[in-house]
Amino acid sequence: MSPARREVLRMIFLVAALLVLGVLVGSAAYLPWPATLVLGTLILLWLLVFAVRERGRRRTEKGA
Repeated sequence: MSPARREVLRMIFLVAALLVLGVLVGSAAYLPWPATLVLGTLILLWLLVFAVRERGRRRTEKGA
C-alpha cells in the first residue's frame, strides 16, 4: 500500500471517530448516562489507539 493511500485511510479513520463522537454528544441528552459514558469511553480508547499508532509510525519514519 502506498504512503499516500495509508495517509488517506488514516484521515478517514480520524474523521469517522470524530463523527461518531459528535453524534454521541448530540444524542447524549436522549441516552441514559451509563450508555453515554460507555460509548464515550469506547471512542476515547479508539482515539488513544490511533494516537499511539501514529506516534510510533512517525518515530520509525524519522529514524529510518
